[in-house]
Amino acid sequence: MADKIINVNDTEQIINLFGTYDENINMIQRQYDVVVLSRGTDIKISGSEENVNKAAQAIEALMKISKTGERVTGQTIRYVTSMVSDGRAEQINELIGDGICVTATGKIVRPRTVGQKKYIDGIKNNTIVMGIGPAGTGKTYLAVAMAAKAFKAHEVNKIILTRPAVEAGEKLGFLPGDLQEKVDPYLRPLYDALFEMFGAENFSKYMEKGIIEVAPLAYMRGRTLEGSFIILDEAQNTTSEQIKMFLTRLGNDSKMVITGDVTQIDLPDSKGSGLIEAMKVLRNVDDIYIHKFNEKDVVRHKLVQDIVKAYEKYNNERRK
Repeated sequence: MADKIINVNDTEQIINLFGTYDENINMIQRQYDVVVLSRGTDIKISGSEENVNKAAQAIEALMKISKTGERVTGQTIRYVTSMVSDGRAEQINELIGDGICVTATGKIVRPRTVGQKKYIDGIKNNTIVMGIGPAGTGKTYLAVAMAAKAFKAHEVNKIILTRPAVEAGEKLGFLPGDLQEKVDPYLRPLYDALFEMFGAENFSKYMEKGIIEVAPLAYMRGRTLEGSFIILDEAQNTTSEQIKMFLTRLGNDSKMVITGDVTQIDLPDSKGSGLIEAMKVLRNVDDIYIHKFNEKDVVRHKLVQDIVKAYEKYNNERRK
């Protein structure tokens, strides 16, 4: 048996680490087969020497995250323990630092995985970025956060968000209302993210002035988008012609982020995904960065990560 003491010096961080009814610390105890006790501002870990060292690495990494004001959750623990298992615990330091922006409610938006951090850095350093990955990896949310940051810093004059209005089991014609009302359901996730970043009053004001524009992809044809932060969401549902049309709208002093999940293509079988083609065509073009998320970057409910992994395993077996 081995023991290790970690001095925290902040009871609030210990409360954050242990979680409601000790649910967080119980996850760590089960993961590493150790006993973790809180004694004042000290945390004592007991167990085999190897397991104690791994648990200590995980707890120290979680403490660094907790110092940023981030709430420690089950997802945070699963991610940190997986990084420890991969021998990459030191990379957690990349997540410590200033946030991307502050939401209307005062929440600081930060990357929560190393994959998300690389995505954010890619957006900072490139004119066009493609974020490819499964549901729940924060592709769209982080892109909108970066757009809000650029706008607030006067780096762009306008934010444009668009996505193809491709049916996933429903036909547009059966939806009630005029064309704008028909396509609004497709654009709802974009509205939600913008609403969180700017708040109700500012969002409405910017929409009325045309500073924020949320529109179907078809509305982009024939335009040159200058001084804008442009996000194309659900790009896996674009055709080759549509994504080429979109990419060539790029004007001076603008930035583009294209997000998509190539495992969720809703196009008819006869049409190939423009996103998949664009990834191949543009992979060696300077100032275009292609970032691929994986299941470790999923920051939603644990089951979302499990579902993504299960489908990946199933598809790999089918290919074999």
